[in-house]
Amino acid sequence: MLSPIQLRETGLKQLRHACSNCSLRELCLPVGLSPDEMRQVDQLVTQGRPIKRGEALYRAGEPFHSLYAVRLGFFKTSIVSEDGREQVTGFHMNGELIGMDAISTEHYTCDAVALEDSEVCEWPFTEMETMSRRIPSLQRHLYRLMSREIVRDHGVMLLLGNMKAEERIAAFLLNLSQRFALRGYSQHSFHLRMTREEIGSYLGLKLETVSRTLSRFQDQGLLRVQNRLIELKDLDGLKQLMNSCQSS
Repeated sequence: MLSPIQLRETGLKQLRHACSNCSLRELCLPVGLSPDEMRQVDQLVTQGRPIKRGEALYRAGEPFHSLYAVRLGFFKTSIVSEDGREQVTGFHMNGELIGMDAISTEHYTCDAVALEDSEVCEWPFTEMETMSRRIPSLQRHLYRLMSREIVRDHGVMLLLGNMKAEERIAAFLLNLSQRFALRGYSQHSFHLRMTREEIGSYLGLKLETVSRTLSRFQDQGLLRVQNRLIELKDLDGLKQLMNSCQSS
């Protein structure tokens, strides 16, 4: 039996973890939910589940039951080919949902692994789907999130189909910069949670190509690299590199 102090601490932890008090809720949930609707969401969502670095949130082939919102940390999603090679399919940071690819097949289609100590909020999909019928704004928001995933997939196809190595890496860094800025972090300086090999897998490039291109960007004054710390010194230069690719 918990003591009064333990009960109070547990209650405070639950309050801090509630969706209604989360600084990322506008990234996960629609704006304008009423207090009663937020209470319904709080009761449904399991908040703040810890996932250690290197631990899998789920594995390909496991039955689908929930979507997950990244509360803290960073995840990669990947699939493993029959010959054992890993293909990274995405990187996901706080405020983003993962697991949507499993809705159609009712099984997760990839592995989701934490790149650092992380926390996720679990959205049981069947219950969330039922609730969204009662809350139209929540239903529209889920549709928008699904649409965003489709657009992201199209962007990856463009990267892999039309861009040279340096343009792929420039686009990747600019995308990370924009996503960090959206969360109130610096758009110019951030740590890469993923390895260069994982970046190469995602962009369809060899490890040596990623390293060589980052070194070239540093020589050109576009950025500074120190281990995994990236400082983007010339955002306009990186954008110009992208524009010249798209106009050529």
